[in-house]
Amino acid sequence: MLKDTASFYGCFFYFLRGNPPNPCPYFRVLPSDSASEVLFKKHARIHLYNLAAAFFLYSHPHYRKGSYKEDIVDNFRNVAIPGTGIPLSIFVGNKIVALWFVLVVYPVISLVAAVHLTYGNTKASLERKVSLSEEYCIRLLAPDDWFSYWRLNCRVAGLHALLNDVPSGYDMENKWTFLKEGFERGVPVSPFLSTPGLVVKHRNEEGGMGIFFYKNATAGGDWILQERIENSDWVSGLLPPNAPLSTFRVITQSRASLDLKTTAQAGDVTALSCVFRAGRAGAATDHDSILFDVDVGSGEIKGGTTNAHWYRLGLMEVLRCPWRSTHDYTHHPDGNIPVTGKVIPDMKAMLKLVEDSHLKLCPDVPFVGWDVVLSKDHKLPVCLLEVNLSCNFFRGSFDKKVYLDFIDDASQNYITSD
Repeated sequence: MLKDTASFYGCFFYFLRGNPPNPCPYFRVLPSDSASEVLFKKHARIHLYNLAAAFFLYSHPHYRKGSYKEDIVDNFRNVAIPGTGIPLSIFVGNKIVALWFVLVVYPVISLVAAVHLTYGNTKASLERKVSLSEEYCIRLLAPDDWFSYWRLNCRVAGLHALLNDVPSGYDMENKWTFLKEGFERGVPVSPFLSTPGLVVKHRNEEGGMGIFFYKNATAGGDWILQERIENSDWVSGLLPPNAPLSTFRVITQSRASLDLKTTAQAGDVTALSCVFRAGRAGAATDHDSILFDVDVGSGEIKGGTTNAHWYRLGLMEVLRCPWRSTHDYTHHPDGNIPVTGKVIPDMKAMLKLVEDSHLKLCPDVPFVGWDVVLSKDHKLPVCLLEVNLSCNFFRGSFDKKVYLDFIDDASQNYITSD
């Protein structure tokens, strides 16, 4: 464990000084290394390089905010390490405090998490049979939790956008630009109304109260006006009656983003993962959902889980917030509805749709998270709600080697020093 800790500090400071990711004097691959050891070392280099790169990005412009700092503070305001209740935004609003957190708090959290998993009497402890030192090494050097992958994707996007003068594909993060460009390029985006505006009145208010005017984005306004989309009959069969629109989050990666001087070709885009976000009863959106992993090869829905424990704030959560969750849902909990084992209709067509859409709209962006809808509308049975370019796997499974090889290739020429 001391050796792993020393490697963490040595490699982190090596990258913090602005050295490129390759070659790197840390985590060198040996001829005797197994395939898993080679992949672990690559993961460790990528993780620490991108962790250090966050401090390079900190004050630089971000593709959707004034700076990376602004973006991370916004994203962390409702996120807390499970069992703490403290929003992470508190630790990233100042660069020195953020550095202290990485150098002091992060290794401690890695150790506590390793002890909890190794000796805690939990289902996760029983499923993941590793030693304390092995788990500490994973948590510190090559973390495989959803939060770490989310932040890695965000830093890859931030670096790529900054060092390539914000390619035009990043405009797709704007919901109206995405819908407008998608419609014009033949991508099946969610339908929107073309009327210049909308008036909404309360049915029983008087005196000019209870009336609201919305100017449509089609007329230069700030509002996108759309009819409500309903889940398809097949999706509805997996949900309670009052569940929200429940989407499939599919992540794609584009090798065309690695060299922006070349023309994107069919085959440059690959679908990595898929998660069915099964909305909870009474929820407004599927942000409140059970996250069911999907096998992208077969379309079979696997076990479900949640990441809601990462969004529990307040000091009382120290006592009542669970530290972990596992993929142990087989049924939707609101009605005991079977979900695991069901097969998504025409999964190959869904994957081809998002791969083609990535190629048409933003091949110059490394990762895209697509919110795919299976709709009740027979005229548009499948459509895309929006995209997220600093995307979240939502705890879906994916080919780690394909993913890490891509990020390694993307960062070959990056130098993060002022």
